[in-house]
Amino acid sequence: MKLENMFKKTRAVSGRKGYISLRERRPEVPEGLLRKCNKCGSAIIAEDVKRGYYICPKCGGYFRVHAYRRIEMITDDGTFEEWDKELVGGNPMDYKGYPEKLAAVQEKTKLTEAVVTGKAEINGLETVIGVCDGRFLMSSMGEAVGEKIARAVERATKERLPVILFACSGGARMQEGIISLMQMAKTAAALKRHSDAGLLYISVLTDPTTGGVTASFAMLGDVILAEPKALIGFAGPRVIEQTIGEKLPKGFQRSEFLLEHGFIDRIVAREEQKTVLSEILQMHQESGRTYKRGAASERDAALEEQMEALAAPEEEELSAWERVQISRMKDRPVGSDYIQTLFTDFMEFHGDRYFADDKAIIGGIARFHGRPVTVIAQAKGTSTKENIERNFGMPSPDGYRKALRLMKQAEKFNRPIISFVNTPGAFCGVEAEERGQGEAIARNLLEMSALKVPVLCILIGEGGSGGALATAVGNEVWMMENATYSILSPEGFASILWKDADRAREASEVMNITSEDLKRLGVIERIVPEYGGADQSTVEAIGGYLKEHIKEFLQKYTGMTGEQIAEERYERFRKY
Repeated sequence: MKLENMFKKTRAVSGRKGYISLRERRPEVPEGLLRKCNKCGSAIIAEDVKRGYYICPKCGGYFRVHAYRRIEMITDDGTFEEWDKELVGGNPMDYKGYPEKLAAVQEKTKLTEAVVTGKAEINGLETVIGVCDGRFLMSSMGEAVGEKIARAVERATKERLPVILFACSGGARMQEGIISLMQMAKTAAALKRHSDAGLLYISVLTDPTTGGVTASFAMLGDVILAEPKALIGFAGPRVIEQTIGEKLPKGFQRSEFLLEHGFIDRIVAREEQKTVLSEILQMHQESGRTYKRGAASERDAALEEQMEALAAPEEEELSAWERVQISRMKDRPVGSDYIQTLFTDFMEFHGDRYFADDKAIIGGIARFHGRPVTVIAQAKGTSTKENIERNFGMPSPDGYRKALRLMKQAEKFNRPIISFVNTPGAFCGVEAEERGQGEAIARNLLEMSALKVPVLCILIGEGGSGGALATAVGNEVWMMENATYSILSPEGFASILWKDADRAREASEVMNITSEDLKRLGVIERIVPEYGGADQSTVEAIGGYLKEHIKEFLQKYTGMTGEQIAEERYERFRKY
């Protein structure tokens, strides 16, 4: 018999010829052999489901995972130490029948409450972990759930450990009324103290994560991950549709929707979660302000030879307008090229946590010679399609807020920030104004000025106006040989002052926008050579130059306090 027929009703032939009995016969299937996928209805061998991370092999749908099974999948064997296993709540509202309901669920699930907490290791890295179990009253958050999470976070703070919480919940527990609501504030307060101690919190959202859990601990992670196609939202789709009387968009409140709208950092398939979590934990193991210079590698030596070979003889000085044209060339390396060349283990994070994930800004964490750093890049595309997707490198308010979120995160974890600047200017559309473009840029200038970690800004192409400055408030600002940096484009300058945009070439010559001009004015500290012109043939040589001098930059700040670093940046801009 085919597996898909196992759950179908069958009819038996009666003893009378020509007649069929309507009496149903159950298929003879050993108990526990099969699981039914609620997404596609297929019958699947249970052992295959278990081996396949509880993912349907036919439709890719995710089965909900019991708390202890989740812990088994994520943590190293034999390392989990459970905390507060016997902790139970009461009946604060004296809700009729509630104690009996709890007792029945406890008997059925063999759990005392809807969350399991404790300490474990993930690829050898110690962490506090909490996992919600949807079998227990849909993992609704009552007094006991909130208390167990708060205790786990408080203990993590005391032991200086990171926290990972797997959310799965229908929201606040109705039977406990206002006391359930208070758990939202209690868990958030515990996480605030944990954050103020400079410790990492990773939130993993699974299907479903709704209501009061969404509006408290689930959305407060330094890093927020989600499983594919998980339902995540405050009010459920049915409630929203009934309230506003409108059909909701396809995929509304699913993980992919939240990623697009800036609320989560990334979607991680279940089979990759242990690896990704351990990588994030490892990135946050190494904090502090030290940097040790390593011996030159064979690759560095080879790059040195390439750099010498590419060093062109002195040519006739290029005009400002010629440099403008070069800075705009389609084959000029973009932010992603330099990220790939300079760093290892880059992990991109997404979203501003407010409205959208602006693809005109790339940001995340990476390693530079083994040291974790935060990388921000204003991102142009390498093709017409990608340029459209990235809005030709013109960030919206959402992009600047994403960049700032990642920079504040870097400050929390003592990571240096390296920012690549390349934009014709901030996006000036109606929607950008509606979402506060000016405020977003101003906020970045305000907050970047006081960051207590070293900030290095490198202009790699166009540096257009306040849109460029919004990610260029650094302790040092470097500039590629043929990059430009200006109050606005030459076309805009000529249009405003001379009422003639056609005089852009003339404008470029009087604006002092080249690297030599800006070095003379003291606006930048270093001119980065392009070895005959920045393109894919020279990006490795340019990267070799940058690696050597970024090492020197980081070494400079070894031993300096955060206050000293911020003060140096303040004085840098105070002098103008």
